[in-house]
Amino acid sequence: MFDLFETLREMASYPFLVRAFVVGALVSICAALLGVSLVLKRYSMIGDGLSHVGFGALAAATALHAAPLAVAIPLCLAAAFLLLRLGEKHLIKGDAAIALISTSSLALGVVLISQTTGMNTDVCNYLFGSILAMNKHDVYISVALSVVVLSLFILFYHKVFAITFDETFARASGLKTGRYTMLIAALTAVTIVLGMRMMGAMLISALIIFPALTSMRLCKTFRGVSISAVCVSIVCYGAGIVISYVYAMPTGASVVLVNIAAFALFWGIQVCKRARRPPQKTAPLAAASLAAALFLAACSGAKAQDAAAAAAAAEKPGAAESPASAAAAEPAPARETPLSQVSSEATVPAKESPVIPKDVIEIKEKLFIAQTNDVYLNADDYLGKTLKLEGLFKQQRSDRRNYCFVIRYGPGCCGYDGSAGFEVEWESKNQPAVNYPADDTWVEAIGTLKRYEEDGVPYLYLALSSLRTPQKRGLEYVTQ
Repeated sequence: MFDLFETLREMASYPFLVRAFVVGALVSICAALLGVSLVLKRYSMIGDGLSHVGFGALAAATALHAAPLAVAIPLCLAAAFLLLRLGEKHLIKGDAAIALISTSSLALGVVLISQTTGMNTDVCNYLFGSILAMNKHDVYISVALSVVVLSLFILFYHKVFAITFDETFARASGLKTGRYTMLIAALTAVTIVLGMRMMGAMLISALIIFPALTSMRLCKTFRGVSISAVCVSIVCYGAGIVISYVYAMPTGASVVLVNIAAFALFWGIQVCKRARRPPQKTAPLAAASLAAALFLAACSGAKAQDAAAAAAAAEKPGAAESPASAAAAEPAPARETPLSQVSSEATVPAKESPVIPKDVIEIKEKLFIAQTNDVYLNADDYLGKTLKLEGLFKQQRSDRRNYCFVIRYGPGCCGYDGSAGFEVEWESKNQPAVNYPADDTWVEAIGTLKRYEEDGVPYLYLALSSLRTPQKRGLEYVTQ
């Protein structure tokens, strides 16, 4: 249990992970509740269709430099109404209408992106999800809309129940079924758009379908299935985020895999119930057991990996500790030394450590890309604060001046690798020209985050207070 608490404590130290959990939990609740009605009404694939419409809308917003949610939500609402109208008028059958609209939207989005910004990492985030790259504005909108969705579902719970199980009887009793069917479609469209940032267009439908199907293995009432689906959805999302953090796996895919495991567990319990008399209230017990098992397995696995790595290093003292350091021909120095190429005014003395403020924000190797993205997305929260990071030193020369960067490489999009890091420059403007180190030198940079404008475009950079070579090299290529 100590390992679990330590892992959760580490995760809580990242503000963007806390935001990701809050938004993800709310979206998971909305998706689970709506998923019960959609599965029972056999509208499961509407989630998949609307997710493709959402991708097209988000791609168009990115190409036009517009607010993604402001464009995606109205278009998804219009698509949801269109799908229902086509089905009611019997112009096109439901599954064909979904296929028609979803593929058309996906194709339109790909064309717009390819002709403007190109197939970059942002597009991959929309396809496969990246809740770790949400700015505060998106978080506020997501929380507000999630609360609206939950409030409307609770307010019209009995109407939703009626049209879910017997729409014909509900219509005969005077209930305006078309209005409430539209309400379900509208709430689904909003939930799909909010969940796409977390799960991606390819995986968001799993967040709607799996919790409902899983709960139906054991629960037999609408209320029981709804409550169980919410519990399963939250547990699976929390376990998925922890597994994603511990094993550096994509968040959306991790959540789906945990949902698959939960479905298998509930299905196994259902099979056992048929063979023998089951204990009472097995669904909550199964959900709690699943959560405990996944959390403990994830944290224990990470501890075992660290122990194995330490044992291997002890057996081979001369071995490098990372792929980056394995490429170095010379052994690491016994003590941290400053860059010899940098002028003495700007460096830290060789036998002294730099003075680091207590409130320094370290860009850690784990979640390096996500933490760097959070700084860029929420720059106002970091401006004027001291940041510390390690990486490869790079220079980019132009007619105006030399631009210096500290970066690490990471996965890009469509087969191309990308990079993440910061532009750096010495804080003192009056000092003589500095001879920076050669490219690909591993450095540790400490500086204050500041902003400047060039040709009317704002850029962030670190005003350096220290630049030196650390004792150990980190990973040049990071996955998150």
